Amino acid sequence: MMNVEENLIAKENNYGANSITALEGLEAVRKRPGMYIGSVDTKGLHHLVWEVIDNSIDEHLAGYCDKIDVIVHTDGSVTVRDNGRGIPTGMHDKLQKSALEVVMTVLHAGGKFDKDTYKVSGGLHGVGVSCVNALSIHLKAEIHREGKIFVQEYRRGKPLYDTKLIGESKDTGTYITWQPDPEIFEEVDHKYEVLATRFKEIAYLNAGLTITLTDERKPENGGFKHETFYSQGGLVEFVQFLDEARQPLLDAPIHTKGEEDNVEVEVALQYNTGYKENLYSFVNNINTREGGSHVNGFRRAINREFKNYGDENGLFKKLKIQVSGEDFREGLTAVISVKVPEPQFKGQTKGELGNAEVTGIVSRLVGNAIKTFLEENPKEARKIIDKVILAATARNAARKAREMVQRKTPLTGGGLPGKLADCSSKNPEESEIFLVEGDSAGGTAKQGRDRHFQAILPLRGKILNVEKAFEYKIYENEEIKNIFTALGVSIEENDEGDRILNVEKLRYHKIVIMCDADVDGSHIVTLILTFFFRFMRILVERGHVYIAQPPLYLVKKGKQFRYCWTEEERKEAIALYSKGENDSSIKIQRYKGLGEMNAEQLWETTMDPNERILRRVTIEDAVQADSVFSMLMGDEVPPRRAFIEANAKYANVDI
Repeated sequence: MMNVEENLIAKENNYGANSITALEGLEAVRKRPGMYIGSVDTKGLHHLVWEVIDNSIDEHLAGYCDKIDVIVHTDGSVTVRDNGRGIPTGMHDKLQKSALEVVMTVLHAGGKFDKDTYKVSGGLHGVGVSCVNALSIHLKAEIHREGKIFVQEYRRGKPLYDTKLIGESKDTGTYITWQPDPEIFEEVDHKYEVLATRFKEIAYLNAGLTITLTDERKPENGGFKHETFYSQGGLVEFVQFLDEARQPLLDAPIHTKGEEDNVEVEVALQYNTGYKENLYSFVNNINTREGGSHVNGFRRAINREFKNYGDENGLFKKLKIQVSGEDFREGLTAVISVKVPEPQFKGQTKGELGNAEVTGIVSRLVGNAIKTFLEENPKEARKIIDKVILAATARNAARKAREMVQRKTPLTGGGLPGKLADCSSKNPEESEIFLVEGDSAGGTAKQGRDRHFQAILPLRGKILNVEKAFEYKIYENEEIKNIFTALGVSIEENDEGDRILNVEKLRYHKIVIMCDADVDGSHIVTLILTFFFRFMRILVERGHVYIAQPPLYLVKKGKQFRYCWTEEERKEAIALYSKGENDSSIKIQRYKGLGEMNAEQLWETTMDPNERILRRVTIEDAVQADSVFSMLMGDEVPPRRAFIEANAKYANVDI
């Protein structure tokens, strides 16, 4: 029998050429799907739709497609069809297979690499439809081209037969139908709202393009749920949509469109009476959430032109502090869309544009447009400058308020809020903090928690609505100060004067919002989420923020009992314990607040990691999230009323 040393030597000797595994074709995609689509959760599932849609959008950008239809079928499969030119189906000279099969089965194959075919494209940096093919149980490609209809089908990326001619057609276009593989994805349920939000966004970015969405899973008015997305005004309408729940400062958005060195730039911007910057950027219709060179160019133009105008007209003379770039962007809503022939993205997810030359191009085109606007509209220019001065004054007050909030040594425990019951662990990865509604529930949570890794911070009443408050007022709010101090994070200014959240000393990697399961509790959750979205968004994006789910009912019979989180679970529990319709031995307790549970009940239902239900807060679409928070927490009443009427769920509950 070999000893450990001999065993290691034997393994080393066995490591040779035959130990190297070479994955052929699309096997690599199926082996490591996260490397190609980011994840295998619902975000990755919808990424397949975006990859197919990108190809149709590229046909639109090339001038050959003005209509895209998307259908979600009852079995969970999806069809995307366009009226573009159709994928070529002729024989590929080098690979000796049809061009359609090459596109569908070879990574990074397609017409996007030939600038004579596509001047610009959004799909070039992606993995394309071949990745969709690899991650599907079944995919069917139907091509209408040259007066004929061609088809080829695939199973988990492998063709079932050669491309074949099946009929004639007067139309042109590409029809792709695929069934996501449940062996790959955690769930295969496409969310209608996620699809609709993205298609609305695409319609704004591509004026004149019609996109339809039909969901055959949702019967409606004798047919299926159906929406059409179309925009004639493009980015101007996009900005107006984003500011729907805000009060605009200008009569109409500032809009400019131009081209330099084959880079097309289109920008629409609007100022409102709010306090936040809402900036969304796109490259070849791809949402660049991390910004990049085009955003840098835009901000450079905003800072330069407004500062020059204010200085030249003596509007900053009475201001005793230096105006920063951030002051010019307070209350600014803008959409930046650039078309770049060869975009260089940082990362597979296309989150940030890296083309350095785009910075100067955007800066010049946007700068000229703003300069012209300011010269031709002195009254509106003065409104903006007055807002900038107010923003600079408020920023200075906010900086002083932040300095009062932020402690120097968050990990030592010094200066922690008096109401915080901290945990003994100093390891952020295992530590979690519960933001609990009310001192009473906070006291119960302190008794029921595991002191080793669970901290409790009671919040008194409803925290400030940050959507309608000056920043310095926010830092003066006692509950918000306690959150900052307990978490150990701080807001700092970078070299460009922008405020960023420093999370290096974050003390807990799980931040759990725990409120009553009633209307007031829901309102408090929304207030806290608004604060996190506006001031600590990076914590949400990194998956640190959760919402606790306390049960609604306790159904009990003798020594038997069951906690119920929904009305359906309550009925099931009653049916389980009941001997008849009027079984008086069954007791039902409706939990209207956390304080109605004792420490043991709160632990075993809401705080025990082995039993509790936590909902992680995610941001699937920043545009939609921003719009909803502004609508729910802002000043404009009509949009909020319309949203509530459309989304309210009515239920009969025990009073």
